[in-house]
Order: sequence, then C-alpha cells, then structure tokens
Amino acid sequence: MMHEKTQDFAKEIEKNRALIGLDIGEKSIGVAISDTTHIIASPDSVYTRRNISKDLGYLNEYIQKLNIGGIVIGLPLDLSGQEGENCEKVRAFATKLHKKTSLPVLLKDERMSTASATRALKESGMTRKKRELLDDKVAASYILQGVLDLLKS
Repeated sequence: MMHEKTQDFAKEIEKNRALIGLDIGEKSIGVAISDTTHIIASPDSVYTRRNISKDLGYLNEYIQKLNIGGIVIGLPLDLSGQEGENCEKVRAFATKLHKKTSLPVLLKDERMSTASATRALKESGMTRKKRELLDDKVAASYILQGVLDLLKS
C-alpha cells in the first residue's frame, strides 16, 4: 500500500527486515539501506537510470536479494510544500514499484535532503567531483534516516 503518513507505514512493515530509501532523480536513483532493527540508514549505491522497465526490474531484483520489508521514497516538494511536475513523476514511479514488489511504500517529504547531503560532504573536505558521485545515495540516507527516527518515537 502507498502511504504518506509514517504511522500508517509503520503498521505494515515487517519489523525484522531492512528498509530501502530511494532518492529518485531524472538520471539516477540514490539508494540507502537500513539495518533490520530500523535504527540506522546507510548510503548504499547510485543506480543510473535507463528506462522505466529496466529501472523497476533492477530495483525489484535488488529488493528481493536484500529481503527488504518496506520502501521509503523521497517526494520532491518545492520549498513552499507544494507538489510540482517532479512529484507527479515520483508518484507514478512509486506506484509502479509498489505494484512490482507488493511492499508498503512511504512517500516522504525530501525537501532539503540533497542540500543537507551536499553540505555534509562539503564540510568533510571532499572535492566537488567526488561529492557529485555520492550526493544521491547520501540524500537517500537522509530521507530514510528521518523516517527511522520517526519510527522510534
């Protein structure tokens, strides 16, 4: 089922299975994974998008391999909290991924996740070129960690 409230999502996820966090962009998808106790999110990888069929196939296979229990997807609201064209694309992708995996999906406000990721990487002294390779998966980790923190409360 698709959710926008963390409490509703929490009722459907399996407690002893990891969660996956996705930061979906036009060209790539940042991936983060939680531990099975839902305490910490770790940046995992960046998948380069090909087409919708291949993207969904890759993610489904990856999710099955890791025995994932739920999916958190960043919803790219604008700064005022309104939904734009990118939100429609992410919602459509999330719906297709849910149908493919049958796992509960949480759409979570991702405002500032990429900015926070970029800032953290910049503060670490990393070069711009290296930051660009990591931004998406670190942003996915920020999105997922925010949800994990809410699940604990």
